[in-house]
Amino acid sequence: MNYNGKFYKNWEHLLNNSVITEKQFLKYFNNKDLFLSSVIKKYPMFINPYYLSLIVKKNDPLWLQAVPSVSELNNCEYTSDDPLNENLQSPVVNIIHRYPARVIFLVSNRCAMYCRFCMRKRRIGLESAVTGKTIETGLRYISKNNSINEVILSGGDPLLLKDDCLEMILDRISHISHVKVIRIHSRVLCTLPHRITKNLVSVLKRYQPLYIITHFNHIFEITREAETACNLVTDAGIFLGNQTVLLKNINDDPVIMKKLLERLIEIRVKPYYLHHMDQIRGTAHFKTSINTGLDIMKFLRGNISGICLPHYMLDLPSGGGKIPLTPQYIKKITDKEMVIHNYKGEVYTYRENRAVKS
Repeated sequence: MNYNGKFYKNWEHLLNNSVITEKQFLKYFNNKDLFLSSVIKKYPMFINPYYLSLIVKKNDPLWLQAVPSVSELNNCEYTSDDPLNENLQSPVVNIIHRYPARVIFLVSNRCAMYCRFCMRKRRIGLESAVTGKTIETGLRYISKNNSINEVILSGGDPLLLKDDCLEMILDRISHISHVKVIRIHSRVLCTLPHRITKNLVSVLKRYQPLYIITHFNHIFEITREAETACNLVTDAGIFLGNQTVLLKNINDDPVIMKKLLERLIEIRVKPYYLHHMDQIRGTAHFKTSINTGLDIMKFLRGNISGICLPHYMLDLPSGGGKIPLTPQYIKKITDKEMVIHNYKGEVYTYRENRAVKS
């Protein structure tokens, strides 16, 4: 495989040649006014050659997601590294137990590309964040808590683990009788699709029911390589869903969002969540208003197929959990009738025996 004029043997070779310094980056994009080094000291940069090859120009939708910006240091609107209180909901290291019946199990501190809007900027890239000891501690916690019926592997990116390490974790979890479902949250299908090998898929297929939730934010990320990776997963009978984060100047436009969601369905990836961005320190330059998201959802309903529609979600601060955000269609409701408008703004009066257009 060739990217940026260089040959790479496999996904690990790609990963090992990722751009992590300003000097390396300037070999590809000669923009000396970026001040990358000052940002990288606090929030590391990591862009693999494949994703780097997709960036066309400064401040395009993929540049904004991957390339450090001084806005990460200068904007002080968001002041918390952990506004969702994940640390307070962590009974043991690398387990987040927010909801009664499911846990998030952080099994990796690596990603194939460090997203500048990451909700876990505080920990990604730290070598000590995940170890064999923390994985053992997490497995013991899950096995001792009979209320847990679903485990979500996250990180970092779980699919950047070696096949044998990932299989060990999946095998151990699958032998815990009260765990019924395993979910993997991974962005490699988007950022490093070469990681989805036939051997990896054969490992994953052995641990059904298994669900993978990936993360495409813009149609430019859906390449031939990404489509091939998604096909390998879905052909194995594994459900593939997508979470998109609503991001300023990247996808905060109804038409751009529509194109992304429709393309996802074409490659057999079900749009699952549209996330309103979390209030993480260093990410405020990506923020949109909730009304922007609601307007997008209002536009989408009726203009795309129902199977393309994600849920627009807000993760409440202080560990309050996720809630759906929906456009307000009901204008008035009584015991006898409901006044409601459709996606076009047309108003109807709905009664049990009939509906009348106003």
